[in-house]
Amino acid sequence: MTDKKVAIYVRNSTNEERQNPETQARPLKERCEREGWDYEVFQEFASGAKESRPKLDKMLQRIRQKEFDIVLVYKIDRLGRSLKHLLQLIEEFENRGVKFISLTENIDTKTSYGKFFYHMAASLAEFERELTRERIMSGLNRARKEGKKVGRPKGKKDSKRRRKSGYYLRWMNQKN
Repeated sequence: MTDKKVAIYVRNSTNEERQNPETQARPLKERCEREGWDYEVFQEFASGAKESRPKLDKMLQRIRQKEFDIVLVYKIDRLGRSLKHLLQLIEEFENRGVKFISLTENIDTKTSYGKFFYHMAASLAEFERELTRERIMSGLNRARKEGKKVGRPKGKKDSKRRRKSGYYLRWMNQKN
């Protein structure tokens, strides 16, 4: 048994009905158990394009408190889809002495080859994200030219007066 403490990061873009997080979490946990590592799972449903995500932010805070030796992900694009953000994260891990491992891509940033392949995989993740964005924008532009309505539907104006509850009361309590 080693005394390594591992932060497992699992991210899905959509809810559990469409993407089951266990697809990522199970092999990561199995790797930790084989190696004899203690681990904690940080799991969330969020876009990889967002730099700030609740569970990622919590994991980073704990890394800054020197609670982890390794960050383990299933694929590099689960950590982020922006090359700039991925590079910032890996640099922070390195500065804090935290090893980064991407399980399926066999990337280990403590080796020269691992660093090289990390940079290649991060570039490909960003490229893939940009291609997806271009395809979506192209489809929306085509639909507009065909006279179709695109985007989210506008909400119907309420015909009755709203109660001062929910969001409004929480907002008022925050101000006090």
